[in-house]
Amino acid sequence: MAARGVGMLARLPLCAQRSQVLRPTHRLLSCPGTVAADAKREEQSSRSVETGSEDRTPKKKFSEVQKERREQAQRTVLIHCPNKISEKKFLKYLSQHGPISHHFFYESFGLYAVVEFCQKESVTSLQNVTRTPSMETEAAIPFKSRFFNLKLKNPSSQTSEKSSIPCSNHSPPSSKKLSELLCYAESVDDQLNTLLKEFQLTEEDTKLRYLTCSLIEDLAAAYFQDCTVRPFGSSVNSFGKLGCDLDMFLDLDEIGKLNTSKTSGNFLMEFQVKNVPSERIATQKILSVIGECLDHFGPGCVGVQKILNARCPLVRFSHQASGFQCDLTTNNRIALKSSELLYMYGALDSRVRALVFSIRCWARAHSLTSSIPGSWITNFSLTMMVIFFLQRRSPPILPTLDYLKTLADAEDKCIIEGHNCTFIRDLNRIKPSGNTETLESLLKEFFEYFGNFAFNKNSINIRQGREQNKPECSPLHIQNPFETSLNISKNVNQSQLQKFVDLARESAWILSQEDKDRPSPSSNQPWGLAMLLQPFVVSSVSLAKKKRRKPASERIKNLLESIKSHSPENDTDTNGKRTVSTQA
Repeated sequence: MAARGVGMLARLPLCAQRSQVLRPTHRLLSCPGTVAADAKREEQSSRSVETGSEDRTPKKKFSEVQKERREQAQRTVLIHCPNKISEKKFLKYLSQHGPISHHFFYESFGLYAVVEFCQKESVTSLQNVTRTPSMETEAAIPFKSRFFNLKLKNPSSQTSEKSSIPCSNHSPPSSKKLSELLCYAESVDDQLNTLLKEFQLTEEDTKLRYLTCSLIEDLAAAYFQDCTVRPFGSSVNSFGKLGCDLDMFLDLDEIGKLNTSKTSGNFLMEFQVKNVPSERIATQKILSVIGECLDHFGPGCVGVQKILNARCPLVRFSHQASGFQCDLTTNNRIALKSSELLYMYGALDSRVRALVFSIRCWARAHSLTSSIPGSWITNFSLTMMVIFFLQRRSPPILPTLDYLKTLADAEDKCIIEGHNCTFIRDLNRIKPSGNTETLESLLKEFFEYFGNFAFNKNSINIRQGREQNKPECSPLHIQNPFETSLNISKNVNQSQLQKFVDLARESAWILSQEDKDRPSPSSNQPWGLAMLLQPFVVSSVSLAKKKRRKPASERIKNLLESIKSHSPENDTDTNGKRTVSTQA
């Protein structure tokens, strides 16, 4: 058969992996035949981000999306390809094992293909004809994964062909490119939607994330049969941006659920297991073994670190082929529930994601957030602040968590480690908001609201959607929505909070001035959101204000006059009685 002349597949040898990995620039291409579907999705996306034009089609539950994505990943393979290859011959060669549903190519230290078959049996068929590579000086560990290496039998004939794989760049735009896109937008609303479109995870990137989790699951299943490795956090909550880390957790609870069916007779069978003093120790032991397994046997897994003494023990590593920095935990079900809650909030109103992405981008542009742990505000805290702000609008744009709890039925009930994580999971049963405020108005109001928020005495609580007295003395207090005794912003110090407040006030002032003097799109001058993202823009505005202040001598003179006017001799009323000033 002609297709067999394309090449041969080999399992990727472990010795070919590098000790370090850099985050690559992804280049992705949807497979032929899905252009119409992609165009339709783009059209729906552009419609849904318009204020007041929510998509009325039924929305899937978070669990349904996760299940569907996981099933797709289980019948998908990852193939390292030669730089120049005939796409037509490549697909014809793989089609011998079964029909292909979707495929795309991307670049990450080489050319890779993600191929999704229509049936899982096709993956098994491909594995059965794949050989383990033989090397002269090194030995390969024969681990049978779904990560393959394609080699050409006749490289010269292939490289001479003109048809190379076309790849389109799906990395987030540079600051310069983003500024240009925002400057040419027609309105501030259009700017926020443009930023969302440029930074949000693509369909291909999402599929690659689920595939990476599925590949790690194959490895963990050697120890824990029927386990599940699930992505959580920004990869699934609809607020992840291109290039974000991949958080995943090893779910072992499903193993116990498989054996809960009632058995007849007078006997009950249980597995013989090892016992340890606490669940934390069990978690540490499990992750220690999985970490060793990833390090020694996981194709593409490099830089493995076992961070077992953290509050939430984890294994950190780089997945070289996908370019993702990964954190693996176990039984972190509250984190997945938080991801589901954010997914729901993002799906309830199209303005939510556009506002969150823009606020996060603004915060990063002014170094309010950082990828390095420290006293900075986190993206999660910023997202909670946006949700809280939208709950405070009149009428509210988002419902409170307590309200979502009242809508829940029996199947929605969820108690995790003693914490009530119950809320309605069916998006279609939540009534849309009647609020029609524009994104421009919401952006300005967000800055004004938190620029004048009483952080010194109030905390942020999305369960009730109202300000509450702070239960502790931390500068910024944002209640964890499920573990209510925890403050998710406990790391933020006073100077960082003050910096946020100052920047929020300056940004609100800049947006208010935009209404008076907005440049034309053809001038290519930063305005609106683009102006807020400019480096040092706040510093320059503050400097201009300082220049407008009165001279020091005049300020001192006014201060002395004020002290004199409030001296004890003058603090008397017309009857000669002493009075007490109540002015601050």
